[in-house]
Amino acid sequence: MSAGHFHVHGPHDHEVEHAAHSADPFAGRIAVMTAILATIGALFGYMAGATQNDALMFKNEAAIRRTEASDQWNFYQAKSMKQNIAEIAAATATDPKVAQKYAAEAKRYEAEKKEVMVEAKKHEAAYKQWNEKSEHALHPHHWLAMSMTLLQIAIALASITVLTQKRWLLYGAAASAFVGAILGVVAWL
Repeated sequence: MSAGHFHVHGPHDHEVEHAAHSADPFAGRIAVMTAILATIGALFGYMAGATQNDALMFKNEAAIRRTEASDQWNFYQAKSMKQNIAEIAAATATDPKVAQKYAAEAKRYEAEKKEVMVEAKKHEAAYKQWNEKSEHALHPHHWLAMSMTLLQIAIALASITVLTQKRWLLYGAAASAFVGAILGVVAWL
């Protein structure tokens, strides 16, 4: 205030000023550690979400291929039924020209079945590839989830350390953070 005027500090003002001038360096270090752990956790969380999304996209593609294979096998079965009907018609026909016509149809259906079978097997192979790709993409997600959990535990223990001023809790926070970081790196590699 200006000269000649009184200014009376309240008890709260004095405590705030005192706290500003005597900041605890231990609490500051814990705050920085917590911020670093939160950043690492955010990166691992992003990676976990990305792996899960990739796995779901691959699983969706596998389901589409499985459906296409099923459609082809149904088409194959329809061709088989038509072939059987043509063979029966050829065997029971009394006119040789009619019998020959149905025998030719049976051969045509047999050839078409082979083409359909090749296509169905291609779709089945594609299904297996996409399904394996989905399983492979999801594998790191489990490691990343464990990593995130341990990093969150480390952040919680660090916060409790600041509140209680019990430095031994910091060792638990550090151990949890270390194991969580290692698991995250293992999942990333």
